[in-house]
Formats: sequence, C-alpha cells, structure tokens
Amino acid sequence: MRSGSRWGTRESAILNGDGRAGRLLAKASLPLVIGACWLLATRIGIDGIERQPTYLYTTSLLLAVGLYGSTYGIDLNELRGDRRRVLLAVTVGVLLKAVLIGIVLLIAMGQPLALVLGVAVAQIDPLAVASIMGDDRLSPRVKAILASWASFDDPVTVILTVYAAAFASGFLGLSAPTQQGFTASDELLSYGATVGANLVFALLAILGWRVLARWRALRAGLMLGLAVVAVWQFLALGVAIAGLAVRPAGLGKILPRVTRWALLIAAGLLGLLLARGVDLGLGVVLGIAAFGAQIVAGVLLSQGLPRPDRVHLALAQQNGITAIILALRMETQHPGVAAVVGPAVVVTNLIHYVANRFAEGRRTSRHMAG
Repeated sequence: MRSGSRWGTRESAILNGDGRAGRLLAKASLPLVIGACWLLATRIGIDGIERQPTYLYTTSLLLAVGLYGSTYGIDLNELRGDRRRVLLAVTVGVLLKAVLIGIVLLIAMGQPLALVLGVAVAQIDPLAVASIMGDDRLSPRVKAILASWASFDDPVTVILTVYAAAFASGFLGLSAPTQQGFTASDELLSYGATVGANLVFALLAILGWRVLARWRALRAGLMLGLAVVAVWQFLALGVAIAGLAVRPAGLGKILPRVTRWALLIAAGLLGLLLARGVDLGLGVVLGIAAFGAQIVAGVLLSQGLPRPDRVHLALAQQNGITAIILALRMETQHPGVAAVVGPAVVVTNLIHYVANRFAEGRRTSRHMAG
C-alpha cells in the first residue's frame, strides 16, 4: 500500500518548505494571514464584505478548489485494505463528530446554531494532512487512512452542513434573513434538489471527460464551461465527486499551490470578517470539542490497528480550508458564525501540535526506557 496520495508528497514539500524553518513558516502562515487582514480591516474600517455581489461567487470558487484538490489526489487503490474503515470514518465518523461537537456547543451557547457550527468543523483538513505525509513517524498504513479520510470527509461535511442548517432553521427555529417565509419541508426539498443537481453535474463532467478523450480542445472547453457553472450555481459537491475521475495530465504539479493560495485567500477573508469581533470563549469551546470528538471517533474507528497508529488517528484533528469557507458562506445567513469558527480553527490546530508532540515525546521516552 502506498503511503500517500498521488500528489501528497509534492504538496508536502510545498507546504513544508525546505527544512524545519520552512515547516514552521507553513504552519504559521494561516494565523499570520488571518491576523494581518484583521489588523488591516480594523485600521481602515473594512466592513460588509459579505454583502458584496462577488462575495458568494468568490467563496463558491474557493470551496470548489478546496474540494476538488482534496479528491483529485486520491489513489483508490490505497483503499483496498481499509476501505470499510475509511467509509465508516467519512460517514458514521463525521456524523458522530458533528453530533458530539454540536451537543457540547449547544450546552455552551443554548442556540440551534451550535448544530451547524458542529458540522462545519467536523472534518479533517486535507492540506494539513498532506503536510505531514513526509513524517517517518507515521506508518504507511496510517498515512493512507488519514489521506483518504481527510479527502472524503470534506464533501460529506458540505452535505451535512446544508442539512444541518435546514434542520436548525425549520425544526429548531433558527431564523435567517433569507429563510423567512419558508417551511421546514420547503428547505429540505430545496436542499435535496441542490444535492441532486450536484450529482447530475458530476455525472456530466465524468462522462464528458471520458467520451471526449480524443477531442482534447472540445473536452477542455466543456470542463471550463462546467467549472463556470459549478461556481455560479455553488455545485462544490459535484466538483469534489468529479475530482475522482476528471484529472488532467500535469494538473497535479500546480494544484497544491492553487489550493494553498485558495486557503490563504479564504483566511484573508476570514480576517476581514473578524474585525467586527471575535467570540473567543465559544471559539475555544468549539476548538476543544472538535479535537475531543476526533479522539472519540479515532479510537472507535481504529480498532485492530497497532497502538501508535491508533494514537495518530485519535490525535489527527486539524481544521483549515473547508471549515473556513463554510464559515464564510454561513456568515451571509447567520452573522457571527465566523467570529466563532475563526478562533476555533486556530485552537484546534494548536491543540493538534501540542498533543502530537506530547504523544511522540512519551513514545520516545518509552523506547529509551525499554
């Protein structure tokens, strides 16, 4: 079994840079960009970007890039030995994590919005996972599981976020400006139609890619047109599914950089939104809850693996591009989401760093003692 996705090694090099200093800089870039844009917005008074006509299209494009990047590099052969485990992780595991996080946050804030926030951070960031694929302390098996888990749970999270928002709005009374006058059944039917449109889009993209293989110019034109439609109609899930089959030659060389830039742009937009205020308390609770939920899911889903692999999976929670962009999208309907998700992303990633260093230190100490 190979130790990572097809572009995981290349992306790892890009994200890590050359040596320890490059790795530290890559890990620090996300909070640095968020902080710099927050400072800029507070200094010159930038406000209301989520009301700009291009905002939704920008976030749609960023999410499409992130989800396509997460599924493009998956080598399906990697899943032969652990496909059942990965399938459970991205379905039952993601749902379990979302429920656990939502319950903790619901207790803390007492609002239905907690369920939506729980789903938004229930996934593992594929960029962050790609950045540790060169770590020799991870076994080839756990690398393959983590790469596939992180890639597949992003589109699943997008679906769950859609339905969580509908459930919270229609059944629990969470109101939003764009949802007034709609019943719960209207919301669910609308979102069901959206999921269907995504599946149709993915089917058209995959069929077009295969049927037009001999006519490269025509195929390229069709893919470009479909990409425009996907951004226009927010068909990010369809883009993610298409990424399993639509893989232009040579794209793997530039896709990691494009995805990295998408993450940094999303971080910049988040920083601008955070200038209106940061809910640090709830953000810390959300970040801790996300990491704790991964420990529960990781322990349950890693039965039968060696102990070091179980520890790595239990401590694997990191958030990044998908959580940030979902927060950006939800901000238009539920103001204040970004104020909670922003610090939660930083807290989760900080806990990940500390917990994994601590676990590795204990493992090293045991080996030396033995």
